[in-house]
Amino acid sequence: MSTTVATAGTEGKTWSGGNEPLRASYGKMMMWFFILSDALTFSGFLAAYGFSRFKFIKEWPIADEVFTHIPFFHGNFPMIYVAFMTFVLIMSSVTMVLAVDAGHHLKQQKVAVYMFLTIIGGIIFVGSQGWEWATFIKGEYGAIQTKGGNILQFVEEVEVDGKKDFKRIAISDFTTAAATERVQHENKNGLWFVGEGSLPEFQMSDVVEGIKSHPNVYVRTQEIKDGKKLVLSREASVETITKNGVRTVHGANLEVNEYGSPLFGDFFFFITGFHGFHVFSGIIINIIIFFNVVIGTYERRKSYEMVEKVGLYWHFVDLVWVFVFTFFYLV
Repeated sequence: MSTTVATAGTEGKTWSGGNEPLRASYGKMMMWFFILSDALTFSGFLAAYGFSRFKFIKEWPIADEVFTHIPFFHGNFPMIYVAFMTFVLIMSSVTMVLAVDAGHHLKQQKVAVYMFLTIIGGIIFVGSQGWEWATFIKGEYGAIQTKGGNILQFVEEVEVDGKKDFKRIAISDFTTAAATERVQHENKNGLWFVGEGSLPEFQMSDVVEGIKSHPNVYVRTQEIKDGKKLVLSREASVETITKNGVRTVHGANLEVNEYGSPLFGDFFFFITGFHGFHVFSGIIINIIIFFNVVIGTYERRKSYEMVEKVGLYWHFVDLVWVFVFTFFYLV
């Protein structure tokens, strides 16, 4: 019995893309698989952050009061430097687009120039993120941790446009200077003292004495009311510090956080660190691709697809930062 075999006119084709499904090469498909899986990872991190943010909404730090620093400048500049970092990363994404476009037109010199600018933008961003980490860890004002683990900050009563307002102050602004000479701890190499520019480790007795002797200093809790943190009355401020204060806290780490809930610091280090690692990896890959462009590797192949693939990764990193920026700094 004979068998009839029907053959279609699309022999050798797959998904109307020949041997390249959806007209995408193997390398591009694998990059998209990686991006999708990594997007799910970041989504999980940000979802966990969002859950914790609204679960502890009364104790969560206000970003405008945390990220207020600019390198080499003293003062209060809320979100300015973070906005600069975001602008630099977005512009590096633009230069990457231009590099990919130049590659499509086989313009080696332009690809090299735009790749170099992308690398510089990435280095500026990672360097800025490192500086932001150092500033966040060091802290500036200091705070008090209570027996229940809550964080209490200090504010000073000021007058702005004829109205009473409060300005945050450091513990050292109202505590005796003698505390700066106290020995912090001993080491086998000798005694360690607080040096100039360091944050002194005050004892609770110093803080209690300081707040009692400065009638214009108040305690501010982490509870948010009408968009602002709640400031206790003068009597309640002294009583709370005297009865509930346990220790001073300077800066932030994985255990304590002078800005508010320790979870904020945990998420900040983990998520921005994870994203920063992606940016750093992208810089290394971009440098490798850049040197291949310079020596003419892709020009001889008559294809700059490698530039396009690393461009996909770089745009993904840029897009993720937009979400991180929104969650951490704007919401």
